[in-house]
Amino acid sequence: MIQVQHIKKSFGKLCVLHDLSLNLELGQSVAIVGPNGSGKTTFIKTILGMVMPDSGAIVFNGKTLDNSDASYRHLIGYMPQIGRYPDNMQVGQLFDMMLDLRHENGQNLDEELIEAYQLPAIYQKSMRTLSGGTRQKVSAALAFLFNPQVLILDEPTAGLDPLSCEILKQKILRTQQQNRLFILSSHIMSDLEELSTHILYLMEGQVVFNKTLEALRVETGHKKLGKAIASIMATNGYQA
Repeated sequence: MIQVQHIKKSFGKLCVLHDLSLNLELGQSVAIVGPNGSGKTTFIKTILGMVMPDSGAIVFNGKTLDNSDASYRHLIGYMPQIGRYPDNMQVGQLFDMMLDLRHENGQNLDEELIEAYQLPAIYQKSMRTLSGGTRQKVSAALAFLFNPQVLILDEPTAGLDPLSCEILKQKILRTQQQNRLFILSSHIMSDLEELSTHILYLMEGQVVFNKTLEALRVETGHKKLGKAIASIMATNGYQA
């Protein structure tokens, strides 16, 4: 599905991604984990085409990505950590705009989260009046709306109340059964334990390990993800 081939990225003298190579496949739910500054956000933005690598390539469905063709993004649903939308735009107008940009006629849409979060009731509200949690609901609904093959969710449960958080997690788990690729980033280890099949650990722009969650547990003897990560890092001589 997505092959990352020896990508490197620097900002000035700071090298953020170092010869990064890995494969991401449909049916996987990959948690990207690592300390602050490890390259997680740059890696996600590279897949989205928001950052172009200095060298190497990303191959999406057999096609090498470049600046000339952004059509592959139609296959991606993205939920940013902080959704930034036009302040004066109403919620309903935002959904209408996205439908227009995607040239969708309203068929084959996944509106489950729109209904679960009762978003039509706030369609007349402007985005600037929404709380952070409500913005997260809008972002989540938009990410799933077009039934994408790939869903990239950055801190998806941050700011959500417990009920809304559970609604989103159950939606993710159901959608995982439909042979999609999920790429998740979160500092909440319990969420990643529930939602991930694979753990990709980055440090200083390099892959430290890329293992299934079950293999990580067997190797370390720890069921808790945080303890398993700490154990394997200590075993390999890494320090916090």
